[in-house]
Amino acid sequence: MAYDGGRPEDGRACGHAATLPPAPDQPADACAECLSSGGSWRRLLWCATCGHVGCCDSSPGRHAYRHHDRTGHPVALTLSADEDWAWCYKDEVYLVR
Repeated sequence: MAYDGGRPEDGRACGHAATLPPAPDQPADACAECLSSGGSWRRLLWCATCGHVGCCDSSPGRHAYRHHDRTGHPVALTLSADEDWAWCYKDEVYLVR
C-alpha cells in the first residue's frame, strides 16, 4: 500500500500500510448489520485486523466505521472489484495499492 498521490501532503503518515494483508479472495457480498436492520449500503469494507465486513461511510449505517470505533482496528480495505484502496481510520490516511 502507498499513500494516495492525489491528495496534498500535510504530514500525516500511516504505520499500518506496510503490514496489511491482501483482501480475501471470496469477500462477503453484504453488510450483515445492514441486512439485519433492513438497511442498504454503497460499498463494503473489510477490516484488515479481523475480517469484519461493514458498509462504508457513504452508506447510511457506516458500519465499517462503527466497527473501528468499537474495536480500534485501524484499517479497512475496499471489497469493490473495480477499486484497490484502503482507509486508515486511526491515522486518517487514504491508501492505494
